[in-house]
Amino acid sequence: MHPSSQVSFVKKQLKEAREPYLSAYKQLLAYADTALSQKHRALSDFAVPGFYVDPDGHRNNSKSLQSDSFNAYATALAFALSGERKYAKKSRYFLLAWSTTNKGYSQADGPLVMSYSGPGMVIAAQLLKDAGYLSKRDLEQIEPWVADVYRRACNEIRLRKNNWADWGRYGSVLSAAFLEDANEMAENIRLIRSDLDHKIASDGHMPEEVRRQDRGLWYTYFSLAPITAACWVVLQTEGTDLLRGGTEGALLKKGLDYLLHYVKEPGNWPWYENQRPGSPFLWPGNLMEAMELIYDDHSFGSYAGEARPIVYPVHHFAWTFPTLMKPKIGY
Repeated sequence: MHPSSQVSFVKKQLKEAREPYLSAYKQLLAYADTALSQKHRALSDFAVPGFYVDPDGHRNNSKSLQSDSFNAYATALAFALSGERKYAKKSRYFLLAWSTTNKGYSQADGPLVMSYSGPGMVIAAQLLKDAGYLSKRDLEQIEPWVADVYRRACNEIRLRKNNWADWGRYGSVLSAAFLEDANEMAENIRLIRSDLDHKIASDGHMPEEVRRQDRGLWYTYFSLAPITAACWVVLQTEGTDLLRGGTEGALLKKGLDYLLHYVKEPGNWPWYENQRPGSPFLWPGNLMEAMELIYDDHSFGSYAGEARPIVYPVHHFAWTFPTLMKPKIGY
């Protein structure tokens, strides 16, 4: 998610006190400093009941991984940019807590929530690994958890037809990058290519997501976020450009344009009334901020601009720090 070229670029912007990077960095450090005092919430069995069956149980059990995943991510990124080892030490603490305690997941939404809440853990592990901070013994503990618990959850759902598959593929791509598994990376690229024209129609709407009644707009975002994030990781790791190349790139751009249009005009959403409108400050502001330079489309940045610096610190982790770590092609 954050290749060394991007980390170096952002560090240069911070050294020169350039905005909005400086404000976004201060925002990151506030989160990271808060994380320093937090205790892990690792569970042996990450049991998450179905949201529409037991919403309170779903939310309460999900928070354990979601809070620890964000804290691990925030502290690892703070370390990568600042070099302060207190942040690396805390990120490692969360990683080892989950990799030594968590043995699996269960109940109806276990694999889905593991898939969309766990990316912060894998990104944190990648950042610490890239910095040479993790010891051989650390990796011998973390890698099996990524391979046998997290990736297993992701691969269990990556053949589904809706956003479940998108989160599964994104998590599997992150895992393949961290584990240096070229075969798994190739399989995820194949899967993304295999059904993108089913996921995104020629006009840009997402058939599997718009059917979700008054949450259709949200689920459209919730599908596009992991698809675009997976494609970004593929590009940085393997070099294939699914974001802009060929049919895939054209479809993704149409999907993003469609989402932005109706986020601005939710009352005109043609599929179901009473849509949650979203916001530049949360979703899809984080996605639009992340995609502005990828597609050189200032309408994305114009939408997100009032909310800068944007952080999405809860629930799922695709575009979590899009202002500070803003993707662009070539650093």
